[in-house]
Order: sequence, then C-alpha cells, then structure tokens
Amino acid sequence: MYLLYSALSFVAFVLATPYFAYRALRHGKYIRGISQRLGSLPESLNADREPSIWIHAVSVGETLTVRPLVDGLRARYPHHKLFLSTTTRAGQEVARARLASLDGVFYFPFDWTGPVRRALDSVCPQLFVMMETELWPNLLRACRARGVRTVLVNGRLSARSHGRYRLVRPFFRHVLADVDLLLVQGQTSAQRFVSLGADPTRVIVTGSLKFDSLDWSAASSGDVARGRDRILRYFRVPESRVVIMAASTLRGEELAALRAFRSVQAQVPDALLIVAPRHPERFDEVVQLVSQEGYRVVRRTELEIDREPAAGVIVLDTMGELARLYKIATVVFVGGSLVDGGGHNILEPALFAKPVLFGPHMRNFAEIADAFVRNGAGLQVRDGSHLATEVLQLAGDPVRRASLGAAARALVEANRGAKERTLEEIERVLPPPPRDERGRVETGGHASVVPFRRG
Repeated sequence: MYLLYSALSFVAFVLATPYFAYRALRHGKYIRGISQRLGSLPESLNADREPSIWIHAVSVGETLTVRPLVDGLRARYPHHKLFLSTTTRAGQEVARARLASLDGVFYFPFDWTGPVRRALDSVCPQLFVMMETELWPNLLRACRARGVRTVLVNGRLSARSHGRYRLVRPFFRHVLADVDLLLVQGQTSAQRFVSLGADPTRVIVTGSLKFDSLDWSAASSGDVARGRDRILRYFRVPESRVVIMAASTLRGEELAALRAFRSVQAQVPDALLIVAPRHPERFDEVVQLVSQEGYRVVRRTELEIDREPAAGVIVLDTMGELARLYKIATVVFVGGSLVDGGGHNILEPALFAKPVLFGPHMRNFAEIADAFVRNGAGLQVRDGSHLATEVLQLAGDPVRRASLGAAARALVEANRGAKERTLEEIERVLPPPPRDERGRVETGGHASVVPFRRG
C-alpha cells in the first residue's frame, strides 16, 4: 500500500509540475527551498545531532496558531532543540519573524522515502508534532521505525476530508496506527477519526489552540495603544466613522463586499471599506476591480501617516497588519467562506468584540463557526445578497453590533485552555526532565522516552 501511495503521489507531482513551474515563474512560489523539500537540510541546522522536537505547520495560519505551543514546549523541554517546518514561503517568513525561540526553520520534505530519511537524519527528533490535518504516511511510518513519538495537535477532520479518507479506509487505518496521540479540536472530529480506524484511547478532545494563540494584549490595550500603534496611525478615522472590513478575501468575494458596501454608502456617505485579499499576488487585481466598480481606491502602502484616509476603499496590500486593524472596524466579514475556500479565522475580530459575518463554506473552521452561530456570536450569510442585507442592517444598529460583539468576545474567552491540555497530553509520550524543589529543571542529560503502546 505504501509503495502504491508513493507511486501515485509521485505521478501527481509530475502531472502538476507545469502548474508549479508557472506559479514559480509568475509569483516566485515553490521554487524556494527545493533542496530542503528533497530532504537536504543545512548541516548547521543541527550540527551536533542533538535530540529535538520537530513541529510541522503548513502555512501562516498554522504557524501563528502554534506560537503558544512553541513557548510551552521550550519551557518544558529546555534541553531539546525546537525546529519548525512549513510548506509555504509565507509560513517560513512568519515563523522566522514571529517565533524567535525556535532553533531552526525549514521547508517540509516531500513525503517520499529518500527526502523523509534525509530530513530525519538531520533533525534527529524524539517527537514529531503535526498541526491540524498534516498526516503524511511515509514520514509517520519512518518515525515509527526510528522510535520517534508522533502527536497530531489541534486536529480537525472536515466532512469533505472524512468522505475522501473513507474511500481508502484500510490504508488510512494503518496511517493512524502510526500516530501516538490525536489531540483534536472537538467531538465531531474525534468521532470522524475513530470511524476511520483510530484507536479511541488515543483520540482526545483538547479544544482549539487558535483561542490561545490570539494576541490578548492587543485587544485589552485600549484607546491609548490605538493612538500609539504605528499601523493604526495610517488609519486615523474617528470612532464615529463606519468602517466595513472584508478580511482574507478570495477571488469572487471582493465584488460581493463592494456591492454590500454600496448599500451602506448610500445611507452613510463617508463610510470606509477596507479590503484585505488573502493572497499577495492578487493585490493588483483587487485594486483594479475596485476602480472598475467606480470607487476611489488607495493602497495601504500609499496612505500618509497621521492622516485620515480620504478614499472610500482601501486595499490592504501588506502582510501582518490585518489583525491590528480589527480594532477600528465597525463590521467584519471574513472571507474564504462565500466561495468554497474552506473559511478563515473568525476569532481575531471576535477578540476585539466586533460583529463577525461569514459565508456558508467554513469546513476548515466548522466547529468554531457552529459555536458562533449557536451562541449568537456571529452571523452566517447564505450569499452576496444576504451579506449586503446584514452589513447594511448592522451598520445602522449599534445595539445589535454591541450584542453580537460581546457574545463573540465572551465565546473566545470561554474557550481558552487548549494549550495547557495539549502540553499535558504531550508529556505522556515524551516526559519532560524532572525539576527540583524550586521548579528548576535538573541537569544531567536529556529526558528519556518511556514506552508508549502502539498498535
């Protein structure tokens, strides 16, 4: 089965090569780190072959989510190197900029025997931690052969993925048998993993790390920090001005947001729309679309500091600023959800007690979206027309906005704690070194790995 999987994945890679080549030439994607993707990591990464913990996060979202876990692992395993791999270039950049406590960052190897073997030889992990749905058969099999403990954290399994895995359930059961622990976000995902053959004793609901990874200090800093925040100094809008945000949008969603904004602007002429495309390569495309729709548009990088934006629409053509801008929003629509993109993170605007809207396609955040709807903490719209109706209604109803925002913030606060639960479970498979009476880690060697039953 593994040979067939490897063969099919290689064929799929070959067939997709023209697409990857086009994206590499057009947008500079995929070409970086090709040697690392083939398993050839820098010798300096772990020159002395010290025991390590290897964490894998696909891209920006997973990398930001794993931040609190990295800090917790550093505190519990001070004698282990901490490495993080990503699949995307954006994930690499965020990891290097936001996770200073890591000992190294590299591109995840292709899941073929050679690259996997070379990567493991370089990293020398005692523990491999996967984020969300990153179950790679050959890597997990190689970890089992070497005695490397494996844990899936913040795990989730959408209805779509569950249906696909059921088609290869006998094979997927073997893959799941190579995972020591599956720490999942909610009961629905837990049941889906068990239905695919996972040992129920290894599937544990720990909650979503996304609640713990939020920047709570930014949300509680108040208006004083708002005046000092350099990013917000480019958005000197009075609190009375209506600001609609369309966040992390995909192609097809900007037009819906613009048409919803048109209805708002008809009632509130000085309203402002901030559009934040999900992918940087689409910045120019979105600017052109906004202009074609008849709006005066300006890029974030063209704004003057300490001046109120005069344009009606701003395209956020920067990375890493979106979460800070939720502070000035009146209503937030989170994209990737009107079109079938799987949805994006709705917790960040909720942290700022903002009314949050999202579309019907939230499979990547299904349990979180369901909780928001169930608790009156967010609005799930059916389509662009429904979005326009709800945005217009909220723009003119401060009481309803406050109610939705307060419920959203309360839901976020109530669901913290996944980090500690996750770390406690990880300690089952890789016990940390003992501490003295003052809580200091005792020296004298690395933590030993105790036996942990595998299937």
